[in-house]
Amino acid sequence: MSAMFEGNALSAMQTSHCHTSLNNYRMGLLSVVCVSLFFSSTFAVDRGNFKTCDQSAFCKRQRALKPGQSPYRALLETLELSDSRLTLQLINDNNKVHLLLELYRLQGNMTRVKINELKPLKPRFEVPDVLIAEPPTEPLSVLSKDDNGVVLSLGAENQRLIVSARPFRLDIMEGPEVLLSLNSRGLLAFEHLRLHKDTQAQADGAEVKESVDGDQQQDEGKKDEDGESEKEEDGLWEETFKSHTDTKPNGPTSISLDFSLPGVEHVYGIPEHADDLKLKTTDGGDPYRLYNLDVFQYELYNPMALYGSIPVMLAHNTQRTMGIFWLNAAETWVDISSNTAGKTVFGKMLDFVQGSSEKPQTDVRWISESGIIDVFIMLGPKPSKVFSQYASLTGTQSFPPLASLGYHQCRWNYNDQEDVKSVDQGFDQHDIPYDFIWLDIEHADGKRYFTWDPHKFPQPKEMLQGLMDKRRKMVSIVDPHIRVDSGYKIHNEITSKDFYVKNKDGKNYEGWCWPGNSGYPDFTKPEMRAWWASMFAYDQYEGSMENLFTWNDMNEPSVFNGPEVTMHKDALHGKWEHRDIHNIYGLYVQMATAEGQIQRSGGVERPFVLTRAFFAGSQRYGAVWTGDNAAEWDHLKISIPMCLSLGLVGVSFCGADVGGFFKNPSTELLVRWYQTGAYQPFFRAHAHLDTTRREPWLFGPENTALIREVIRQRYALLPYWYQLFYQAHKTGMPVMRPLWVDYPKDTATFTIDDEFLIGSDLLVHPVTEEGSRGVTAYLPGAEEVWYDVHTFQKHNGAQNLYIPVTLSSIPVFQRGGSIIPRKDRVRRSSTCMENDPYTLYVALSPKKFAEGELYIDDGHSFNYDTKKEFIHRSLTFANNALTSSNLCPDCNFLTSSWIEKVLILGASKPSKVLLKMDGKETPVDFEFDTSMSVLTLRKPGMNAGADWTLLLQ
Repeated sequence: MSAMFEGNALSAMQTSHCHTSLNNYRMGLLSVVCVSLFFSSTFAVDRGNFKTCDQSAFCKRQRALKPGQSPYRALLETLELSDSRLTLQLINDNNKVHLLLELYRLQGNMTRVKINELKPLKPRFEVPDVLIAEPPTEPLSVLSKDDNGVVLSLGAENQRLIVSARPFRLDIMEGPEVLLSLNSRGLLAFEHLRLHKDTQAQADGAEVKESVDGDQQQDEGKKDEDGESEKEEDGLWEETFKSHTDTKPNGPTSISLDFSLPGVEHVYGIPEHADDLKLKTTDGGDPYRLYNLDVFQYELYNPMALYGSIPVMLAHNTQRTMGIFWLNAAETWVDISSNTAGKTVFGKMLDFVQGSSEKPQTDVRWISESGIIDVFIMLGPKPSKVFSQYASLTGTQSFPPLASLGYHQCRWNYNDQEDVKSVDQGFDQHDIPYDFIWLDIEHADGKRYFTWDPHKFPQPKEMLQGLMDKRRKMVSIVDPHIRVDSGYKIHNEITSKDFYVKNKDGKNYEGWCWPGNSGYPDFTKPEMRAWWASMFAYDQYEGSMENLFTWNDMNEPSVFNGPEVTMHKDALHGKWEHRDIHNIYGLYVQMATAEGQIQRSGGVERPFVLTRAFFAGSQRYGAVWTGDNAAEWDHLKISIPMCLSLGLVGVSFCGADVGGFFKNPSTELLVRWYQTGAYQPFFRAHAHLDTTRREPWLFGPENTALIREVIRQRYALLPYWYQLFYQAHKTGMPVMRPLWVDYPKDTATFTIDDEFLIGSDLLVHPVTEEGSRGVTAYLPGAEEVWYDVHTFQKHNGAQNLYIPVTLSSIPVFQRGGSIIPRKDRVRRSSTCMENDPYTLYVALSPKKFAEGELYIDDGHSFNYDTKKEFIHRSLTFANNALTSSNLCPDCNFLTSSWIEKVLILGASKPSKVLLKMDGKETPVDFEFDTSMSVLTLRKPGMNAGADWTLLLQ
């Protein structure tokens, strides 16, 4: 949920929250006006609340720097080489400031580059808690050295790292090819810490030169002859946006570095933005911004910041995939330019005909407000390798409880226990499965989190037990803004332990959020996180039970009356300013919450925590959603690239509010959104307080049937989803992924973001156009075949296939060569399906081959990890035999699930089918559909964990 603010006045709070007693809202608030903005005809962000690059002083200063000769030079005589790292001093010839360059060759084909001041006035912030460990290094060796530079060996495949001295530049090469260059455009700029008086003592005009260290533009100093006005204008030591002044006790501290990627035209990642999968060039507009913000009614197709930031970019061409991970938690802007941008297809053809030798190249520039330069270059070369490289740094997607992959029903707000009960019963009456029902902010007593409204939810345990009896679960919201109220235990404990964030004067920082005046716990403190985690214990969080899980919203953090609706940058977290840590605040909230859920079970049960704000590493703690979207067709469309972008940078557990949060969807849009959401990793319907109720059975029996059908499709595929999340947890491979990940040489896939793969084996092309009569899906793979999962019709790969659609259609295809397990019996929740039998869908390749896996564990505990209690089986069809073999012989887990059916698509008719098991052969009943070439084996009856072979004779 977002709120929109103007200056200091609460100018637009969503309606419901206006009934909070208004005498609470007096601290400096001019007025309270309740307006239902989202019903107005224009759905658009108030851009005036959020900075452009021009309004962000450091971005404006850095961007004024144009490519050219860098003032930085490497002092080769300072080079020191140990086993694991090379250090070297750089000097800025304009101001004689020395920097320290550190180079590391990391295991797994990665290079780390760190640049800091050699002797800063005080330490500069380096981001903790994001890397899972200090990355292991490999030896660097000097191949050659002269006055111009040093050539280092990176070991693998003739890879070299070249350090050029004057101007300073780094190139990573493989053979004769330059893979990537740093500072090749001379945009390295490092604003060193300085004393305020030093800056004031500068001669006229010099201050601007000084402001971006390494300014090489001769005319910069002439920008303003009056040094005084420059100080104001530059925002070096103070900056005002709207009514908020940011005091900058450390002065200018921004950093910048450029990267050139020869041969690259396609770059991806750096979420979160409501934009296409392929990143656009930013020439002539704003850079992409990474700064976690609560953006009320966000707009689509622009580079504005949203709720989360992952400073990781992937570059891909037919030869190689690489990644750049810029480890910095301050406000960051990313500029992208390309020498092929804006060229028409005709222009590119002309280049080709005329023999133009210009190689495509993408140039990227990172700009951050504070901290140091700490960048990891992941050299791939395959997409899967980049994913494992990034996972080795920041960890993999947490392995979610199976139930959390089912369907979630949410709105702001289910009113009371009776409402929860009647919604729960509605699912049973309409025979629709679901696993989680959610409670938003109104469930708590006066928005005091960890409590229950005594009138609406007087017996939370009774409510939770009622859900548990049906093997269902609940999520309650716990936000990180704490109501300032001396009668509130949580507030009193945080105050007595001195765990609140401080303002610049050292007093507790206070701001406005849903409860009114609120304090913000300092989650950067390990002891604060440990205390927060302890609050989830069953004896602390009264009324909670083991089937209650958590939603962390508003954790950017959202501060309704703060600058850009967030915390002041000069607020203090111990010795660090909020400006240094802003983008990791949300990660810390989710980390502490997940830890609390684990601890309350004695370390046995897996947590489920949904977060709105996130950073690199957030994948280790749970799920993410795309925030406060709207019931509009374009918002349905954008959910696909938004989740694809997150998957590419480690966060697989992503979804969007089904139906749209703001506004009321048409019935057609709602049905299409269910069909799309059922094939995205996190599947939750959610709606704003002022929307009409939209439980799945409220739109007439025909639409109820359509929604029921697609939710059931989701449940049938849970074994496949679960196995993919296990793989993501083990390897870092994204669950929902762009086609190019599996078809890296097929250029037709590089910009596709209206369809996607789930794992390698399902291709989904949701219908996202109003009134659509048909969609065109691209089926990749020249040697591949794809089977329509609904009709079993076979189609060749490497073609654009036109698919006629009705309102019941959701085009999904299974790749020939794959085996997908399903559970086709309908139950009320995923937990009720635990012992149900499996159906195996075997889709044969043109060479009559297929393979897949089956993963089974208890679905909720860490026993798969701590006790090796799981079943992991390889399923292979080859030479007319389907075989199940054990991938983990030393694992121990028993299941009562069995194989009740096998469908073989693209099969020939056998004369008989035999089951070979335990040294015996028994015949198996089968049917063959000649028209579709589908062979169905009925009730072969093997246990899902056993060794067996089905022979087709």
